[in-house]
Order: sequence, then C-alpha cells, then structure tokens
Amino acid sequence: MTNTKKLWISLAILLVASFSVLLLMGREIYQKAPPMPEQVVSTAGETIYTRADMELGRRVWQSMGGMQLGSIWGHGGYVAPDWSADWLHREIMAVLNAWAAEEGAENYAALSPERQAALKGRLEGLFRTNTYDPATGTITLAEERARAIEKVSGHYEQLFGNDPAFEPLREAYAMKDDTVPDAEHRKALGAFFWWTAWAAGTERPGDTITYTNNWPSEPLIENRPPASSFVWSAFSVLFLLAGIGLLGWHYAVSHGREEEPHDLPPFDPMRGTVVTPSMSATAKYFWVLLALFLVQILLGAITAHYQVEGQVQYGFELANVLPYSLSRTWHTQLAVLWIATAWLGTGLYIAPAISGYEPPYQRLGVNFLWICLIIIVVGSFAGQWFAVMQTLGLENNFWFGHQGWEYADMGRFWQIFLFIGLVLWLVLVGRALWPALRPGAPGRSITGLLFLSTVAIGLFFGAALAWGENTHISMVEYWRWWLVHLWVEGFFEVFATAVIAFLFTRLGLLKLQTATVAVLFATIIFMAGGVLGTLHHLYFAGTPTVVLALGASFSALEVVPLAYIGFEAYHTFRLSKATPWMERYRWPIMFFLAVSFWNLVGAGLFGFLINPPLSLYYMQGLNLTPLHGHTALFGVYGMLGIGLVLFCLRGLKPELAWNEGLLKVSFWSFNVGLAMMALFTLLPLGTMQLIEAINNGYWSARSAEFMQQPIVDLLVWMRVPGDTIFSIGALALVVFVIGLWVRPRYQGVPTEEEERAATTKARA
Repeated sequence: MTNTKKLWISLAILLVASFSVLLLMGREIYQKAPPMPEQVVSTAGETIYTRADMELGRRVWQSMGGMQLGSIWGHGGYVAPDWSADWLHREIMAVLNAWAAEEGAENYAALSPERQAALKGRLEGLFRTNTYDPATGTITLAEERARAIEKVSGHYEQLFGNDPAFEPLREAYAMKDDTVPDAEHRKALGAFFWWTAWAAGTERPGDTITYTNNWPSEPLIENRPPASSFVWSAFSVLFLLAGIGLLGWHYAVSHGREEEPHDLPPFDPMRGTVVTPSMSATAKYFWVLLALFLVQILLGAITAHYQVEGQVQYGFELANVLPYSLSRTWHTQLAVLWIATAWLGTGLYIAPAISGYEPPYQRLGVNFLWICLIIIVVGSFAGQWFAVMQTLGLENNFWFGHQGWEYADMGRFWQIFLFIGLVLWLVLVGRALWPALRPGAPGRSITGLLFLSTVAIGLFFGAALAWGENTHISMVEYWRWWLVHLWVEGFFEVFATAVIAFLFTRLGLLKLQTATVAVLFATIIFMAGGVLGTLHHLYFAGTPTVVLALGASFSALEVVPLAYIGFEAYHTFRLSKATPWMERYRWPIMFFLAVSFWNLVGAGLFGFLINPPLSLYYMQGLNLTPLHGHTALFGVYGMLGIGLVLFCLRGLKPELAWNEGLLKVSFWSFNVGLAMMALFTLLPLGTMQLIEAINNGYWSARSAEFMQQPIVDLLVWMRVPGDTIFSIGALALVVFVIGLWVRPRYQGVPTEEEERAATTKARA
C-alpha cells in the first residue's frame, strides 16, 4: 500500500470518528441544555413570565441585532454589557439592597462586613437552588426574587426605550434611543434576559455547577471556575506539549530522509497557461472583493468610534441611520463575505487551469453566480437595516431581517439563497476539475483533496439551516460554530492548502508526490484537532462538562502544527528564491509568508491564550477575544485570500508590469497596522478587563463604569494610527488592481529563451 493511500485511509477514519463524536456531543447538548420553562411563578402564585414571553423576548433581541449589541453567555459584541451577567448582578443587588433596607441600612454596601457575609450566605442558596419542576415545566421563585425581577425589568424597559434619564447609559452602551420602541416587546425582552441569567446562576439537578459551568464570574453567589475548568485546562497544556513532541519527532524523521534532488524548470511553466473565457470572467469577483473589503474597513472604523461616542460620529448623530448594532453586523458579515469571495473566485479560476478544460456554459455560470452574490449582499443588508430600525416586523425578521447570531446574521431566505449559490459554485468547480479527477490523471490526489474541500465548503454552509426560529439557544450555538469554526476555519484552510500545493507543483518547485503527501498529512494534523476543537466555543453555552473536556483537549491539538510554522515559512521563502522567474510571484508568496507569521501569533499565541477553559472563563467576551479574532481572521484568512487573488491576477494579466511599490506599501501597511491595533489597544484593554473580571466579577469588566474610564478611551483612540496605516494598505491594493485595467503597463511575457538564460546566469 502506498503512502498516499495510507494517508487517505487515515484521513477518512479520522473524519468519520471525529464527526461521529461531534454529532454525539450535539445529542448531549440537546438533552442537557437549560430547560425553557412553561411559566415562572412566585411562591405567592403570581405569574412572572411565561414561555411565550421568553420566546417573544428572544425574537425581539434578535431583531434589534442580537449578539451584535452586547452579548449572551459571553458571545457577541463588546461595548454593551453581557446581558446575562448584567441581569444576574442587578437582580442579586436588588435582593441584597432590599434585605439591607429591612435591617435599616441604606443599601447592602452600608452594612458591616459581618452582616454582608450573613446575607451573602443566604443569597447563595436563594439563587443557586434549582426550583424547576420538569413535570409541570414551572420555575418557582421566592417573593424577594419576584420583586427584584420587577425592578430589574423596569431598568431594561427604560434603557431600551427613550427615557431621558437613561440617555448617558445608552450612549455608553452605543445604543440608539428607542432601540425597542414597543413597550410590550421591551417587557418580553427582559423575560429572555432573565432566563439566560437564571441558567447562569442556577445549579443543574444533582450537581454543584450551574447550567453554564458556573459562568459568569459572580463572587456574590459563588459563581467561580469549577474543578473541571482547572483539570481540563491542565490537560489541554499536557496534550499541547505531547503533540508538539510527537510532531517534532515526525519532522526529525521525515526531514532526515532527503528528497531526491530534481532540476527546477528554467522558465515559468505557467507562462503558457491559456486563460479561458470563464477564467477571465472571475476578474469581477476580485473587483467586488476589494469593494467589500473597503466598506468593511470603513464600518470597522465607525464601529470602533462608537466605543468613545456611543450615538454620534464627530458631531453627526449617525446612530439614527446606522446604529452600532448594524455597523458591527455589516463589519463582521463583510469579513466573511469578502474572504469567501476570494475563495469563490480562486476556485473558479484555478479549476480550468488545473484540468485545461472549459465546460460548456461555464462562463455563463460564473457570471450568473456573481450576480447572485451581489443580490445576496445587497438584499441581506437591506433586510438587516429594516430589522434593526424595527420597521420589518417580528413575523418577517427571521426570514428576511436579522437573526442576531454573530457571523450568521442574515435572514433565513438569504441563507438559503447563499447555500444554493455555494452549491452552484461547487458544481461549476467540480465540472471543470472532472477531467483531472479521472484515474491515471497526474496529481489526482491533490486535485481530489481540492475537490473534496470544495464539496465541504459548498455543503457545510448548510449548518446555518439546521436551526429554526425557536430552536434552543444552546443548539443554535452548537450549529453556529459548525458554520464559523468548521466552514471558515476548517475547510477554507484545506482548500487553500490544496490550491497552494497545486500552484507550487504546477510551477515545478515541488514534486507531485512530495506535495501530495505533505498536503494530506497537513490536513490530517489540522483536522485531528479541528473537528472536535469546535467544542471549545461551547464551554459556557449551556453544555455539559463532557463538552468542556473534549473541547479543551482537542482544541489544544489545533495549536500543535503552529509550533512548527517556521518550517513552512522557511520552505515558502526558499521556494520564492528558487529561480529568477519566481520574482513574478514575489508578492503572492510574501502574503503567504505573512499567513505563516499570523498563524503563529494570531491563531497560535493569542488563540491558545484564550483557549483553556480556565482562561476563557474570564476572557470570553473581553477584548482579548477580538485580539485573537482580528489577528487570526485577517492575519491568516485575509492575507491568504489576498495572496490567492494576486496569483490569479498574475495569470489573468501575465503581460503586465506590476507596480511593486504599491504592493510593498500594501503588504507592510497591513502587517504593521494589524500589529499596532493588537498591541496598542486590544491586548492592553483586554488585560485590564481580565484583571477586573478576576477581582470583581465578569459583570464589572463589561460595565459602563469600567468601559468609560479615561484610560479606556485613550486605548480606543490609540487604534487610530494602526487603523490608518492598515487603511492605507487597503487603498494601495485597490489602486494597484484598478491600475491593471485602467492604466496597464505592458512589458510582455518573457520568452522561454530569456527565462532560460536568466536562470542559467543565476545558477552560474
């Protein structure tokens, strides 16, 4: 049995086993998710909330932007509070202050330490005791909690309305006035927030931890990291070290087997690639990509500015037209869309280049898919605007408006439309690749892996269709991370690895067999931790301890290959210097080198910083989360997408001279700007929040009092230099691409003899 066949079998076994366990965990989450009660009543028999109230409240929350305005269980935005933690703390303080008043004190803070300790002990039992009756679907609460809920509910009704007294708090939270104009909807919104807080503060039946594994940190009711967080955090480090050791042994063995030297081609083997009509048609994908990228950067600047001016932008009341929840929605959604567009365009360009086959009507399909992409972007954004402005109506919101789930915000109609578009892309790429997949075709294994990753990208977006309007939030989170983690972070990477390997083999820099083995092995290593590593996003999403254990263990393995990313970077750099004609591909390869760097820093260092359960317990939803998110999403997938686009542009316009200066400015501006944003703002601000969360509770690190400190404002303003430099890089890239069509500089394609002579001279 050949090495390639062994690797294919190993990959198949790994994927079957991993997805089987992942599906099994889905069943566990479904069975052990926090119960949604039919009613919540007081001990006096008064009905506080009904299931209908809570479900209506969730729909209201989704329509106003959901996770894009504050967060639930730590997932979502960073300027407004985590509503679960905020409600829990406010209800706790309402009870404590009421008890203090009964003792003649002004409030809880005015009591002596001895009396505070006594009330705190009484409070713990009141909140943590589970009074849910599964037979009747009823939660029964003590009278003091019922009164506290009424008080906290009033706070939220005024906050989400237009009460002038709450104007400063709304500005601190980056909320527009009348975020939810309907009074009944505001009351129902409180019911949903209360239920998420109840799950966070109530112990599971027969256990001593809450439904959210004691998250958030709330010392007043002894919500602290459970023993499982300490144990599995330690084991995650153990697995990481063991994985690094084993992979190091593999590298030592495999690199000791010297590959038979082979002569590098004296001229560019891709110089004669025939650009088919469908390949030419992909250019418009790259134009749209750059437009989406520029808009995303602009929206990112607006979103960041809302942290220091919550309702205005330099004197203009932008919140009335483009509130924070909408600017952040479009900013995060465009990040995925423009990177996905890079993959779509690359796939459509590279497939005919691999096979040399242009299927009938391929160009028509490429153009039709492009039109569909434009309709999806414009249509989904319009629906989200009407939803957040509260003019679409709750009955239409789920299908055409704002679903409220970060990175999966678009309405269900648009998700179905996008899924159909991805299936069409799969068909277009697959039919062009088909001749290269036939038995005996050279490079069939790499092409096969490329095709399978195309299938996965096309079909795995279907995870976004797995939940319904009233699906339990824990199950929505489970499927949402299939989409974000497996679709974006998983199969996108496999696709890119296969494409890059193909490019290097087609350029004659790598032997086909060497590249095939390397790509299959890399896929196995990545997917070994990547599939079950999905669960590390679900530690505190109403999931059982087994999810925490598996997520911590396998997500640590995702970091293992990043420890050896220097090998990949050196190998890529060496290939870029292999022959003189490789200078034509210098900048695409430089972006691939940047991917290696940010893979180590953004995905590896900053990713593992927040990965162990004990770390994420305090860091989830703090600015250390976007520290990882920005440096990994753009640093890895954004840079990778740009590198692939530049490769395609070189093939589309082989006879043009490139403006190397613009690409140099773009490359270094992206890297320097991203580093400045991370080091000047996100890292120090996130560290400040972390210390506050450990000392005083998670709610405090997300509170307006903490986030409106002058030092925090200063750190936010310190984003400006880095963001400006980054924006210059984007503009330079756009000017470069426009110049290829508007002001082309023809230099012709070097002849084979000229390239041979240059190569011979360099070797001499």
